[in-house]
Amino acid sequence: METRRPGPGRILFYVQHLLGIGHIARASRIASGLVESGFDVTVVSGGTPVSSFPGPGVRHIALPPVVSGVGFSGLADIDGNPIDDAFREDRKEKLLAAYRDAEPDVVIIEAFPFGRRQVRFELLPLLDAITASKPKPLLFSSLRDILQERTKPGRDEETVALVKNHFDRILVHGDPTFARLEDTFRLASGVLDKVVYTGLVAAPPPSPPSERFEVIVSAGGGAVGNALIRAALGASRTIGGTAPWALITGPNLPQADFDAISVEAPSHVGVFRFRQDFPSLLGGARLSVSQAGYNTVCDILRARCRALLVPFIAGGETEQTARAERLHRLGLASVLTETELSEATMTDAIRTALAAPDAPPVPLDLDGAHQTARLIGQFLQERGIA
Repeated sequence: METRRPGPGRILFYVQHLLGIGHIARASRIASGLVESGFDVTVVSGGTPVSSFPGPGVRHIALPPVVSGVGFSGLADIDGNPIDDAFREDRKEKLLAAYRDAEPDVVIIEAFPFGRRQVRFELLPLLDAITASKPKPLLFSSLRDILQERTKPGRDEETVALVKNHFDRILVHGDPTFARLEDTFRLASGVLDKVVYTGLVAAPPPSPPSERFEVIVSAGGGAVGNALIRAALGASRTIGGTAPWALITGPNLPQADFDAISVEAPSHVGVFRFRQDFPSLLGGARLSVSQAGYNTVCDILRARCRALLVPFIAGGETEQTARAERLHRLGLASVLTETELSEATMTDAIRTALAAPDAPPVPLDLDGAHQTARLIGQFLQERGIA
């Protein structure tokens, strides 16, 4: 007979961020919603440390970090050395130990098997351990609303097979009126019986801003946002004025670039690596200028701020362009492509966006963190664990 430890529902949440901080930021918002709903949450992360993530009330286990460059061509350790079999084996054993120690009722794996193939060396053994467990925990894939288009043959077929053989549900963190899984995953029909939409995972409504900036320019994690920041810096000089601007470069921008931008910024422009209060700052801004990553867009929508989006396309990335185009069609953002990006085009786009009407009401569900907790509670009740 299956037995379990008494206590609140226990959740083990695996997340691996490689290039930016979007994956760990979204996972942290979901983990916070789960904690607020009374779950016992352990987050296992495998990327470089990010200040303030995964957040209060969450148990955190950090695997030896791995990183990747644009295009995700290979994995390296935190010093930039390619990882070897011994490194992989060590990570795998640490992950399996975390799983055994947590004795979870639910395991959530962020992105996989739709992404994060680079860490199959540890995730496939985890799937085998889950399958062999008695009692077997529920297994969910935690997925953003829009996926990167795949080009390598066989990848989608393998994803469908893994979902069918191992996963109980796919938690798609989006609003189906905005984007559906079948829009960006060609074999979605094979797994639609497992798909549940949670709504977009936005932060809770923020408190009033402690400072006010007319224009807030942000580059997410900062690993790939230098061109955007540079173009906006030039635009700030051309547009001039006394209304304050903020340039938020992201924690991963190289120090030499950050120092140069700080020296070149005019007096009305503040330069920051990171602002914990970014969501609330948007509430007091006239315009946000950013890439079109999931978390930044959620913050913009929550703040109902005018938005100018410059979607990231390097390495064949398609996800941000798809998101930006959808928002443009809804009248929620204007778009400047990376191929068009220059100081002159940025200046024109900012001037046009500042003159545009206020952003319309947002017709999308932004309560994905709490909806995820509610759905997981419902699935556990159906299992007889609540």
